Amino acid sequence: MQLSTKGRYAVMAMVDLARRETADRAAELVCLAAIAGRQQLSQSYLEQLFAKLRRADLVHAARGPRGGYRLARPAAAIAIAEIVAAVDEPMKATRCEIGSGGCLLGPGSPIGGEMCETHDLWLELGRHITLFLRGISLADVALGRVSGRAKGALQRHPAEAGSGPP
Repeated sequence: MQLSTKGRYAVMAMVDLARRETADRAAELVCLAAIAGRQQLSQSYLEQLFAKLRRADLVHAARGPRGGYRLARPAAAIAIAEIVAAVDEPMKATRCEIGSGGCLLGPGSPIGGEMCETHDLWLELGRHITLFLRGISLADVALGRVSGRAKGALQRHPAEAGSGPP
């Protein structure tokens, strides 16, 4: 599964905001031009994403010459899955969906709309991705606490640990 630029850029920008948040003082307002510069992203694209993040109540905005954005909640209280969902990024590993025609035996097939044989495999993979992203907070990413999260799964299935790329 590959996450599109909407989801990846939104997470990158939110991590940038989270890194400016401190426990002893209110987070500074950060302008999108600064985020765009640091992250090498298009400012106009970030404006579109931040409108969605604001509607999802993940960021607060202030207008004016000293305006900008800050997190609406502490970074530890924002799951990565929330950010991805806020920018309308589907978290699915399959195009299979009842009524979509994505399955090999889609609604237009002579067999009559049965799901393809791998449907459940990809559906479950999508669910695992969603659960993983729900379990990772913005603070986890900003503080570098993501590496090794899949370790438990590899320990349960050691034969697969060295069987190819992650």
